Amino acid sequence: MSAAASPESGPLKVAVVGASGSMGRLITGIVNDSEQYELYASLTSKSSLDEMIGADLVVDVTLPQVSPSVVDFAIRHDLPVLVGTSGWSSDRVASVRALVAEHGVGAIFVPNFSIGSVLSTHFAGLAARYFDSIEIVEAHHAGKIDSPSGTAVRTAETIGAARADLGPVVAPHVDQRARGQQVASVPVHSIRLRGLLAKQEVFLGSTGEVLTISHDTYSHDAYTAGIRVSLAALPKVRGIVVGLGPLLGLEPATPEEEGAVDDGAPSGQAAATTP
Repeated sequence: MSAAASPESGPLKVAVVGASGSMGRLITGIVNDSEQYELYASLTSKSSLDEMIGADLVVDVTLPQVSPSVVDFAIRHDLPVLVGTSGWSSDRVASVRALVAEHGVGAIFVPNFSIGSVLSTHFAGLAARYFDSIEIVEAHHAGKIDSPSGTAVRTAETIGAARADLGPVVAPHVDQRARGQQVASVPVHSIRLRGLLAKQEVFLGSTGEVLTISHDTYSHDAYTAGIRVSLAALPKVRGIVVGLGPLLGLEPATPEEEGAVDDGAPSGQAAATTP
């Protein structure tokens, strides 16, 4: 794996898979605007994955049904990969852990590059131990194919992990379809609507009160800071890291998020000073 860019080694070569989409165009712009990186390849759905061979880093922002093949190809060719595609639940991430370990590369799976969204999920995990009644409502633009969103799945899994010794949340009438899809026992409700970009609300209820943790995304520019943090961390990561939380120092890596940095520092510290 290539070391971080330096005046001696030159910029890191980045292959963006899904470059023709909105996130792909955003990431391509970030790479082109940085002296640390060089755009090595822009791949679309019609491109051969062989085009990423020779890159130092791979960024996958494709579709849920395409992403596994991209990730598998990158890892098998010893290419560190940053995955911004939805659909990577904890079980799905765990399925590539052995392959990542075998090849000794890093893989970062980021359900949402928004710093505010990551903080929202973190806060939900902190609050989850104090409320037994919890539900999530996520709303996205009409063109978003998958539901629940990767962010909602990540939030529900964070809530479930925080309540591991307390048991599942209280969710009555889950046999009714209108009650949403349960993820880690948390009902998740999805809305796909024109005029929206992204919104998530976590409702935590108890006797006489409701705590609402809400986050709204109005522009793809909200993802820029998180993308830069992830790109900066990727060359130093070994193993798997899930979410921006560990990269920002909000949480340690769990057994499923066993990324380590080759300079001995926690993976969160690798990107902590990156603008």
